[in-house]
Amino acid sequence: MAHTLRRDTIAPAEPFVIDIPQTTLDDLHDRLRRTRWLDANGDGWATGTNAHYLRELVGYWKTAFDWRAQERAINRLPQFRADIDGVAVHFVHERGKGDRPLPLILTHGYPDSFVRFLKVIPLLTDPAAHGGDPADAFDVVVPSIPGYGFSGRPPRHGFTFQIGSLWYSLMTSVLGYERYGAHGGDWGTTITEQLARDHAGAVAGIHLTDVPFWHLFQPPKDLSPEEAAFLEKSTAWQKSEGAYALIQGTRPATLAAGLVDSPAGLAAWLVDKFHAWSDCHGDIESRFTKDELLTNVMIYWVTGTIETSFLPYWDFVNAGARTWIVESVKRWVGSSKVPAGFAMFPKDISRPPRAWAERFFNVQRWTEMPAGGHFAAMEEPERLVDDIRAFFRPLRSTS
Repeated sequence: MAHTLRRDTIAPAEPFVIDIPQTTLDDLHDRLRRTRWLDANGDGWATGTNAHYLRELVGYWKTAFDWRAQERAINRLPQFRADIDGVAVHFVHERGKGDRPLPLILTHGYPDSFVRFLKVIPLLTDPAAHGGDPADAFDVVVPSIPGYGFSGRPPRHGFTFQIGSLWYSLMTSVLGYERYGAHGGDWGTTITEQLARDHAGAVAGIHLTDVPFWHLFQPPKDLSPEEAAFLEKSTAWQKSEGAYALIQGTRPATLAAGLVDSPAGLAAWLVDKFHAWSDCHGDIESRFTKDELLTNVMIYWVTGTIETSFLPYWDFVNAGARTWIVESVKRWVGSSKVPAGFAMFPKDISRPPRAWAERFFNVQRWTEMPAGGHFAAMEEPERLVDDIRAFFRPLRSTS
C-alpha cells in the first residue's frame, strides 16, 4: 500500500528557520577571546580533551568558523516546530523522491544533535541522485530530542521514558503517517526501542547501531561465554570511561553551570567524546572537520541546552523499580515482535554479540561493519545508508 498522509489528522506544525541573534554571536566571540586556559600538558588525550588541540579548535572558532554559513546550510532543509502535548518539538521533514517513499524517523543521541544526520538525509530521500534505486527512497523525519537543540525542555523528570510516544504523536497526529520505520543511535536506540514497544502496530521495523545500554542493568543468569565476555568488557568500560554519565545523571546542574558559561569548556566536554568514541585512530580530524565539530557545539551553545541534554541520564539513574518493571513488560508486547536490524561499527563504545540483541529484539538483520564508530551517520554515512536500505527493502511491501 502507498504511504499516504492522513491529512484529516494533521495537527499544525509551524515552519522553523534558525536565526541566531547577532548579540548571541558577539557574546560568544567575546567569551572565546577571554578564555582562561589550563597549562598545556603532555598527556595528549589520555586525561581528556587534548589541551593543544582545544586551543587550535578555539582559535579556529574565533577567526575562521562561519556560523552564518552553517546556519544557511541547515536552513536549506525544511524544518518545523510542533507543539505536542505541551512539548515544542523541532524537526526536519524532507520528502523522498520516488514512487513510494517509506516514512523513516531518525533519532540522535548525546553528545550530538539532529546535525548527526545531515550527511544521510539526501542519501535516504533521493537515492537515485546518489547512485541508488529510487525504490529505496524514504520520507525522512529528524526530530531534536526534548531538551536538545531547538526542541523545548522536557515538562517533567522521567519524561525520557515517554519520548517514544511523543514520536508516535509526531508521526501520526502531526504528519499523518500510518506506518513507518525508525532508526537511532545512542539515546536514539533507547527512544526507538520505546517507540516499537509502545506502538508496535505503527512501526514497520527498527534499525539500530547499538543495543540500548539499560539492558545491562539486569543481566540474565544463563549467559553464553560470548555474552559474559561482553558484559565484562562493558563493566570495565563503565569504570574507566563512564564517569561522565554518572556525573550527568547525579549532578547535572552543577556540571552544566560551568559549561553553559564557557564555550571552550563546552567544546572540551563534547569534543572529548567525538575523539574517544569514533574510529579516528587518535586523529579526530580524520573523521570530523572542525566545522562539523563546532556546528554541533554551536547547537548546544546558542540554545543553552547543555543542562537539559543531561536529563535523560538523570531519568535513568533515578528511575525506580516500578519503571523498570513496566519497561520489561512492554518488551514482550512490543519491541520483541517488531523486525529489527543492527549495524555494528567496530569502534563503537558497545559491541554486543548478536545473541545479546536477540534476547530483546526480533533480529532480522545483523551487519558487522568494517569501519566506523559511535557516530556512524557522520563517520560512515554511505555504509549506514546502504544497510538501512537493505533492512527496510523487504518490509516496504508490508507497510
